[in-house]
Amino acid sequence: MGRGRQKAKQTKVARELKYWSPQTDLERLQQELRGERGQSVSVDAEDDESGYEDRWADEST
Repeated sequence: MGRGRQKAKQTKVARELKYWSPQTDLERLQQELRGERGQSVSVDAEDDESGYEDRWADEST
């Protein structure tokens, strides 16, 4: 009997997740589509890759 109850709970949760849709922030969506950054912080590409250059420099030679 325990397995049937457990499966029913899992089915209920799965159904809620499948059909639940959060509220869409249309203003934010418009900003993203126009390419506006808003309050997000931009990161330079150099900052992301700078640590890898020295770390992986010709170790085998």
